[in-house]
Amino acid sequence: MRLSTSAIALVASLLVNHGAQASEQPQRWVSAGGALSEWVTALGAESKLVGVDTTSQHPASLKALPSIGYQRQLSAEGILSLRPQILVGTEEMGPPPVLAQIRGAGVQVEMFSAQPDLPALKGNLQHLGKLLGSEAKANELFTGYEHALEQQKQWVAKAQATQKVPGVLLLLGHAGGKPLIAGKDTAADWIVQQAGGHNLATHTGYKPFSVESLAGLSPDVLVFADRALTGDAARAALFKENPILASTPAAKQGRVFELDPTLLVGGLGPRLPKSLVELSAGFYPLQATPAP
Repeated sequence: MRLSTSAIALVASLLVNHGAQASEQPQRWVSAGGALSEWVTALGAESKLVGVDTTSQHPASLKALPSIGYQRQLSAEGILSLRPQILVGTEEMGPPPVLAQIRGAGVQVEMFSAQPDLPALKGNLQHLGKLLGSEAKANELFTGYEHALEQQKQWVAKAQATQKVPGVLLLLGHAGGKPLIAGKDTAADWIVQQAGGHNLATHTGYKPFSVESLAGLSPDVLVFADRALTGDAARAALFKENPILASTPAAKQGRVFELDPTLLVGGLGPRLPKSLVELSAGFYPLQATPAP
């Protein structure tokens, strides 16, 4: 069967347009947000990243990329030196004049939500999937994430039917120095709740720790996230710099758990469900460990 000249022209036009659309997808990415960097990687596009911010610590291979500094204190010069086609980040990214300068240099700047909830994550993944041409994979990742959180919710409900809901304080610090207490409307509060704990802090946002702020509170569990130290060194520094914490029921009973601070920025990331499982096992030690 022979195609007419007009049919051949139509096919050629479609092929050309498809190729143009593919080439329009940015190939040099800079990410200012740990969760976003992880999702780009999960979507199979790590090779497109040419620079990341300091909160982008996972997977470990990202540490080999040039750093653009902290997501809230970006420098246009540093980012533009990487010749990016696109900069992705959440509303935590800034400052605004720097973003305006980057846009003015012809770089595509795409903003995502840092809100710690499933609707925001769904929107973020759909947005990323469209930019990367991986919509199907993005939908698949969200479905799996949603399922993991539903399993987590069911496990917590069973645990709470037989065990007391623990009162929790989550502390965010640096090398054991005076930490911030995570209050309502924070990613930390969302994590505590999803893990089955009751956040004892009643303020909104993050508030400086003080003896007065601890007065009247008797946390069953302490969760700490240190931005400089990890493991036993972080735990030792926390109690050395804040000895009042040693008198809490949580410390006396050894119910002190560590959380990776990069989980607290940039919205919900891929590693959160696993971290929730680990925290829940500490919150409810008599319940069989939830499946990861």
